[in-house]
Amino acid sequence: MPRIETGIDLIEISRFNEINPKIKQRFLQRVFTQAEIAISSNRDEYYAGLFAVKEAGSKALGTGIGDIRWQDLEILPDNHGKPRLVLHGKAADIARRNGWTSWSVSITHTGITAAAVVTALIAEQE
Repeated sequence: MPRIETGIDLIEISRFNEINPKIKQRFLQRVFTQAEIAISSNRDEYYAGLFAVKEAGSKALGTGIGDIRWQDLEILPDNHGKPRLVLHGKAADIARRNGWTSWSVSITHTGITAAAVVTALIAEQE
């Protein structure tokens, strides 16, 4: 019988506002892909939402970020602007090994927080 895996994360947007300007660009380039940076329009609430998806995705994978790279989880809009999670490298390998057949992402913001949920459908395993 198919099953699901879910990860969730919540982050304060102020954490991005408060990053030391001397290291912020280096931090953003370590965590986010060039495509994610390009579509963010340098908005901290956008970065916080993407960060929450990366954390939620790593939780759904059962790895945490320590076992995979930040950029192994890339969040890009589909043709309608809905966020979609694209897996690369070790994250893609783990998802394949764990039987992920499809997954879904949801992001929300308030004035002070961003939250994300990643839910994956797992193939029936014998």
